[in-house]
Order: sequence, then C-alpha cells, then structure tokens
Amino acid sequence: MAEGSYRDGFRAILPLMPAIVAFGASFGVLARAAGVDALAALAMSATTFAGSAQFAVVSVLGAGGTAAAAIGAAVLLNGRYVPMSIAASGAFRGGPVRRLVEAQLLVDESWALSSREGGFDRRVLLGAGGLLYLGWNAGTAAGVLAGDSLTDPATLGLDAAFPALFLALLAPLLRSGGDRTPALAAMLGAGIALVLTPVTPAGLPVIAATAACLVGLTRPPRRSPARHPHAVRAQEARS
Repeated sequence: MAEGSYRDGFRAILPLMPAIVAFGASFGVLARAAGVDALAALAMSATTFAGSAQFAVVSVLGAGGTAAAAIGAAVLLNGRYVPMSIAASGAFRGGPVRRLVEAQLLVDESWALSSREGGFDRRVLLGAGGLLYLGWNAGTAAGVLAGDSLTDPATLGLDAAFPALFLALLAPLLRSGGDRTPALAAMLGAGIALVLTPVTPAGLPVIAATAACLVGLTRPPRRSPARHPHAVRAQEARS
C-alpha cells in the first residue's frame, strides 16, 4: 500500500471546510448563549476537539442541566472513538507522547478519509485532521466573537454536508470482492440507529449502532482457494 502525503489529507478534507468552520462558529454562538465563558469555549474546542460532544455539553447546560449530566453526555457520544482508535492504532509511530499528540487528530472525518485497504494512512489522517482542527477552532473563535449575529448553519443546508460525506465514503467500503459482511454490518447499524432514534437521547443511537461491527467476528475471513500442485507446475511451465 503506497503511503499518501499530508497534502493528500489537506485536499481530501478541503471541500468540507466551509461546513466545518460554520459549525465551529455555531458552537461558539451556542456556548455563549448557554452561559459558557468565551475563554472556556475556546479552550474546549482546542482540547476536546469533538463537535458532537461539545454541542451536547452546551445543549445540556443551556437547558439547565448539571455539569455531571453534560460530561456524561459527552462521554457517551465519544464512546465511538474507542473502536475507531483501536482500528487505527497501528498507523501511529514513535514514542507514547508523539502517538498521544498525533492521536488527537483522529476524528470521524480524518479516520474515514485515511482508511486504506484494511489499514490507515498516517499522513492522510494527520493532514486531514490538522486542517480540520484549524478550521474548527477558527470557527469557534468567530462564533464567540460574533455572537448571535451569525446565521445558523442548518438554515444554509450545511448540516447535510457531513451525512453526505459519510455516505460517499461508505459506498466503496461496501465493495469487498463478494464478501457481504461490510454491507450486512452497514444495514444492521442503520437499523439499530433508526429504531433507537425516536426513543433514546441524541447521540446514543450512533453509539449503539457501532455494535454492528461485531458481525465481522461471527463470519470467518474469506480465503483464496488453495491451488493444486499440478496447476502450479502447469502455470510455471507456461510462463
């Protein structure tokens, strides 16, 4: 597998940057409206760097919830990063500190864009994650400074950008040389999310849907049939 470059990661994430900056700004606006200090909102984006968890925190606080409830919601939403980080752990290099720092750039988009033939391209992941990090924090700063004067990104249709991205990324992953396991896992995950969405808190259906990946544990990997020795010798004779 040929390794990509940081520039490949930049290019891959670039079409999403307007939506990323806009949603970062939306978080900044909501955080200030929920009574979160401007510096605290900026620090959260710089250190947490998890959009869905950050929105959950300010939503709970804005509704009068406790800090414990807000943190609990964020932890539940970020639970999906456990299997994602395990899958991509082999891509990171160096000592513990370097691996820890680089792993902070593993988010939904960079994880999906760096997936390559059963592995993950470290440079693409870091390039995409790094640019996304800058865009998210720039958007947060703009939202904190501008306040309510900014338009909600959902009114511009930007809230559809992320689902559209993941549908586009999912399609090629379902073509696995006749193996139906990826398609089965995708359909099962979608079914779990659809069933739970009307009856569970926001974010929980996504976490529960990750259980569909266990389908792969129940199906043995496909192996190429062994070639008969006579066939091998015949092939060698013809070459």
